[in-house]
Amino acid sequence: MKGWPTHVLNRIFVQGFYQAHAGLFLFFFLFMIGAVDPAQIINYHKTLMLAFISSPIMLLIVFGTWLIYTVKCCHYVAGQMLAPQQHFLFYSLNSFSRSKQLQSWFIIQLYILLPVITYGLIAVCVGIAYHYYLTPVIIFTYLLLLAAASAWLHTLLLNRLINGSNSSWLLTWTSSFRKPYFSLYIYHVLNRLKVPYSITKLLSWLIVTSVFYLFDDVKSDARVAGMAVLAIGVAHAVLVFEKQRFEVTYLSFVRNFPVSLGKQYGNSFLTYLLLLLPEGVWLFSRFNPVLAVQLLLMALSLLMLLHTLVYYIGLNMDKYLQWVMGLFILLFWVMMFKLMPVVIGVNLITSYLIHLRLYYQDMPMVTEK
Repeated sequence: MKGWPTHVLNRIFVQGFYQAHAGLFLFFFLFMIGAVDPAQIINYHKTLMLAFISSPIMLLIVFGTWLIYTVKCCHYVAGQMLAPQQHFLFYSLNSFSRSKQLQSWFIIQLYILLPVITYGLIAVCVGIAYHYYLTPVIIFTYLLLLAAASAWLHTLLLNRLINGSNSSWLLTWTSSFRKPYFSLYIYHVLNRLKVPYSITKLLSWLIVTSVFYLFDDVKSDARVAGMAVLAIGVAHAVLVFEKQRFEVTYLSFVRNFPVSLGKQYGNSFLTYLLLLLPEGVWLFSRFNPVLAVQLLLMALSLLMLLHTLVYYIGLNMDKYLQWVMGLFILLFWVMMFKLMPVVIGVNLITSYLIHLRLYYQDMPMVTEK
């Protein structure tokens, strides 16, 4: 589509994104190319692509990596959108119809996802050449869904900010209710973070559907459910990060209250329990109570670990997503050895110790350039 919205968005967001992350792309390029003998580079990547095309486990890891990259892209675009020099977009781009905006954002997101899309399309061609027909269709559909979901998020965010002073019907309806401390972030999510929350729940549904479709022959294996829950936890990483930003921005005074560290930890645990309520209902409806409790604790322990991780690295989304990716790969392989109870225990103990040590430490805010 030709037109000034796409052209302007391209100059602001696409060029800015690649300039800001040139070092990161150079690192990955050298990692992917320089780590292999030049004579073997084509065979190496063909073997790598065939590995994740033919193996559902590898495919899930690749999908998780692409999802984290997409979240990183969305975070960059949202941050730039809120910059004062981009406020003219609220009064210009919104003069176009929603469908026109959506088309422009979809194209912009395709540009930003170009490294992933290029690699994915090459993998699709390799898969078809080796007579794998279903996985290429899944890869192609997944890439389109990532771009479409991101475009939808950007469109809603840009239009929502125009009416940002309006409170939701939920806050109006519950204005007279007593609100426990642990529920405050849930109200904030339902008032200001409806789009990220909706996308997170959509991703959870896609993860559950994809995992149990790909592993249909072993769907009774607890490891399969554990991998699905692990991916669901990673999908909630942005909401966990936003909870820390919410507490630093609006609730920093609470640290002066005579509330024990254990109770503060418990409040965050209850908050995430409410956040995972839809997934909890699904777990108890599909698995026996013992396994469902284990899976729910697995998700909660991961969210608590990500929550306290922000105490350690600060409100820096770049570092945060790198840690999330590393933890996802590490826990994924640990789960393959049926060590879910160990993972739950280690996550909870580690997160509690970090909470005890760093809760009162100042958390620097990092502004993305």
